[in-house]
Amino acid sequence: MDRDYALYARIVAAGSLSGAGRALGVSPSWVSKRLSDLEQRLGSQLITRSTRRLALTAAGVRFHADVLAILAAAAAAEARVKQMDNVPSGPLRITAPTSFGRLHIAPYLKPFLDLYPAIQLSMDLSDRFVDLAGEGIDIAVRITAAVDPRLAVDRLGDSPRVLCAAPAYLVDHGAPPSLDSLGSHRLLAANGQLPWRLSGPDGEAVVTAPSAVETNSSEVVRELALAGVGIALRSLWDVQADLASNRLIRVLPDYEGSSEVGIYAVHLRTTRPRPALLAFRDFLTDVVARSIRRNIVE
Repeated sequence: MDRDYALYARIVAAGSLSGAGRALGVSPSWVSKRLSDLEQRLGSQLITRSTRRLALTAAGVRFHADVLAILAAAAAAEARVKQMDNVPSGPLRITAPTSFGRLHIAPYLKPFLDLYPAIQLSMDLSDRFVDLAGEGIDIAVRITAAVDPRLAVDRLGDSPRVLCAAPAYLVDHGAPPSLDSLGSHRLLAANGQLPWRLSGPDGEAVVTAPSAVETNSSEVVRELALAGVGIALRSLWDVQADLASNRLIRVLPDYEGSSEVGIYAVHLRTTRPRPALLAFRDFLTDVVARSIRRNIVE
């Protein structure tokens, strides 16, 4: 239908069927046939023909104005789509674990948003594994030992985790002398984070016990550990500053969380990722990865 509209606009602009045919590289008879088909479909004559000139009917004048508006709107829509396909723009939904997003994404977003003002960013912080397709998420940060192979993956860095507790807890309960003695202590973990899989001098070990407080928030776990409630297994990128200031003390320092756990940026596989998604992926692999390394080393 839009081809007939464009043809009609061309006929009016050229002032003749033959002129429109020359502009389009087709015969005047073909142009006449298409115009007749359009008029029949509309149930109204648009143009009166004579051997010398064409004249628009009243309906033809009104239809010409509408056609020009339709063609202009279609061209603008195509331009917007092409811009989205070439320039980072449009809505971008991201998700990340709560602590990680607060510490390693949010503080560094301003230069990204300044560089790409046409991106409309939506940021969801949650400690659950979000269904990317089901919830319309463009890109997610995941801290895990195993990434869904159906997703496109970029590794941002390692996530070393250590056992730690506040000095007040260790004064009240003593430091566990061995891994086996952990079971008699108050352990702290968010939902789904126990059992703990640890690496130590004797290889891999698993600690199975309930959390002293049930919560869906890793940030709550960190605050409970700082308050002296129990022992937590925390990522260095989250508690390195607390360890350096002795607000937290390492417990059983020969043991760490499994080295298989890493920090990943993941998104759905597609043959043509949107520029906004690619720009944010590059932001994560550069700025955020450097933030992680700096925080762990300091």
